[in-house]
Amino acid sequence: MGRYVIRRLLQMIPVFIGSTFLIFFMVYALGDPVAALFGDKAPDPATAARIRADLYLDEPLWKQYLHYMGQIVTGDFGTAFNGQRVTELMADAFPVTLRLTVVALLFEILLGIVLGVLSGLRRGRSVDTTVLLLTLVVVSIPTFVSGYVLQFLVGVKWEAVSPSVSPAAPFDELILPGVVLALTSLAYVTRLTRTSIAENSRADYIRTAVAKGLPRRRIVTRHLLRNSLIPVITFIGTDIGALMGGAIVTERIFNIHGVGYQLYQGILRQNSPTVVGFVTILVIVFLLANLLVDLLYAVLDPRIRYA
Repeated sequence: MGRYVIRRLLQMIPVFIGSTFLIFFMVYALGDPVAALFGDKAPDPATAARIRADLYLDEPLWKQYLHYMGQIVTGDFGTAFNGQRVTELMADAFPVTLRLTVVALLFEILLGIVLGVLSGLRRGRSVDTTVLLLTLVVVSIPTFVSGYVLQFLVGVKWEAVSPSVSPAAPFDELILPGVVLALTSLAYVTRLTRTSIAENSRADYIRTAVAKGLPRRRIVTRHLLRNSLIPVITFIGTDIGALMGGAIVTERIFNIHGVGYQLYQGILRQNSPTVVGFVTILVIVFLLANLLVDLLYAVLDPRIRYA
C-alpha cells in the first residue's frame, strides 16, 4: 500500500505541472491584465512598463510560469492587482466554501445513497419509478432556477432560514445553499446507486449469501451495498473539486464570499494572479480526492488489493 501511494504521488507531479501550465497559459492569454487595471483609460506607457516589470509580465510566458512555480514552492501565490496577497484571499474564501461543500456532500451522500438503495431494491415498482422521475426533474432544472426558487420559498415566503448568508457563514446558514449546490449531484448519486444495486443484486455472491440463510439486512449492508458503492465513490471523489470550484452560481445567489465569488471577481476584472492561484489549489484538491477514492476501493471491495 505504501509503495502504491508513493507511486501515485509521483504520478501527480506531471499531472499537476501540465494542469497548472495549461491554466496559466489560458488565463494570461485572455488579455492584457495591466490594461484591465486602468479600465477605459489608456495607461501611461512608462507606468504600464513599470507595472509589467513588477508583475513579471515583461518576460516570455514560460519564464513567467517558472517564476510562478518557484513562488508556489515557498507558499507565495503572488499579489492580486488590488494589492492584497492571494493567500489572504484564500484564507478568507476557502473555509467558507469548504463548509458549504461539507454540507452539500453530506446531503448528497446520505440522501442520494438511501434513495438509490430503495430504488434499486424495488426496481420496476412505484418507488423506483417515482425516484427516477424526481431525479430526472432535478437534473433538468438549472442551478440558478432551483436556487432562486428555493431562496424565495424557504427564505422569503416561509421565513424558515435567512435568504442570504452573513460574512461569517456559519453551518446553519449554509444548509439551504448546500442543498441547492448538491441537488444535481444528488440526482446522479441516486441514479448511480440505483443502477449498481440493481445489477449487483443478481450477482452470484448475493445468491450464495441468500442460500446460506444470511439476514437480508446483512446481505444488503455487508455485501450488496459495499460492492455497489465503487462507482458512487468515484463520482463523489471527482465531485468534491467540482463542488468547491463550481459553486459560483450558488454563492452569487446567496451572497457567499467563497471560492466561486473570488473566481468570478477575478475573471471579471482579469485579476490573473487570483484566478491562477485559486485554480491551482483546486487542482491539488482534485488530485488528492482521486487518490483518496483509489484507496477507498480496497476498503469497499476486498477483492481489490494494492501491492
